[in-house]
Amino acid sequence: MSFTVIIPARYASTRLPAKPLMDIAGKPMIQHVFDQANKSNAQRVVIATDDQRIFEVAQGFGAQVIMTSDQHPSGTDRLEEVVTKLKLPKQDVVVNVQGDEPMIPPELINQVAGNLAKRASAGIATLCEKITEVEQVFNPNVVKVVFNHNGLASYFSRAPIPWCREGFSLEDKILPKDANYYRHIGIYAYRVGFLKNYVEWAPSMTEQLECLEQLRALSNGVDIHVEPALFTPPAGVDTMDDLERLRQQFSQ
Repeated sequence: MSFTVIIPARYASTRLPAKPLMDIAGKPMIQHVFDQANKSNAQRVVIATDDQRIFEVAQGFGAQVIMTSDQHPSGTDRLEEVVTKLKLPKQDVVVNVQGDEPMIPPELINQVAGNLAKRASAGIATLCEKITEVEQVFNPNVVKVVFNHNGLASYFSRAPIPWCREGFSLEDKILPKDANYYRHIGIYAYRVGFLKNYVEWAPSMTEQLECLEQLRALSNGVDIHVEPALFTPPAGVDTMDDLERLRQQFSQ
């Protein structure tokens, strides 16, 4: 199985500007992500950035870096620019690893890439984990996913899906004993041909309402394969508190 990892790295993060360059144990965060991705079975790991400072730092530690436009409306559009510049064939598999996950397990990168490689009909593969707390089901920041017996996604939502008519109508809501609820884990493998199509499609109604890019793919009939992750990945870095927590972990 052959695949490429692409790591988008933006400087202008809303909550933590310059995040990819933040120091963790003597290295910039983006270098930790790059090192983890290189432990996977990927044939190539590429950093994609729209900022010259990140470009120069990444080149300094030996990464292949591609400059992209700073006008992309979504991360998926940025990926499409990268695969075009790399001239990758339509059937090639690329894995999008976020630049703020310095502890991303390489096993999960291999898992999602392998799942897509084995399913010729799918355009995307992604991962999930079981939800055990009812509060997570009702948290709009926790994206829920429902998939069928073939592992193909039916829908992604910030809302509590599926809706348990009996358990959720109570004042103290409870999870039904015999039902499975899943949280979507945002690591994706894509076919290059899908990325070429995606940028040509207008945003779908569901995508705009839920603010979830993957719903554009579902609205256009693309199969998305979903599988429980081999294990729960460590949390990424969104805030300064997250960064300090990670720095402590590395120091220990």
